[in-house]
Amino acid sequence: MVTSNWLFHLFTCKLYSMQESCSDLNYFCATALPVDCPVDIVFVLDGSGSIDATNFELAKSFLAHLVSRLDIDSSSTRVGLVTFSSSIGPSFNLNTYSTVASVQAAILSLSYTPGGTNTAAALAYVRTTMLTSAAGDRGNVPNVVAVLTDGYSDDPADTQVR
Repeated sequence: MVTSNWLFHLFTCKLYSMQESCSDLNYFCATALPVDCPVDIVFVLDGSGSIDATNFELAKSFLAHLVSRLDIDSSSTRVGLVTFSSSIGPSFNLNTYSTVASVQAAILSLSYTPGGTNTAAALAYVRTTMLTSAAGDRGNVPNVVAVLTDGYSDDPADTQVR
């Protein structure tokens, strides 16, 4: 059985609270409360060889379920996503999809392309390419970057916040 509590607090905004026990599934299931403030969220999804295809599919299912609880349809929440392994991509920007259904379809259509774990490059890509006004980042709205990984970057020193 897997049990998890995740709380994200950004300033005074509660993004979501998640708690679920999954006895029949070997991954985190989300039962999230709806977002109660505008937010731009970028998910950074590890697709490296250490994840393996089965766990990549589980991560996609988790994200698809999680975004169903976000207020995307009203434009309060924008969602972007980038996958990474040795290279970056595929991805979609914060201004690419404007409905829960379209974000879910994009997530579920992602392909597993194993390789190394270049977490540093993925985070640099998010910072320089995805968190820009051209990619849909709203300057007056908090940003959240959520990294889903097994935790083993190929270059830990470059991955650290400086």
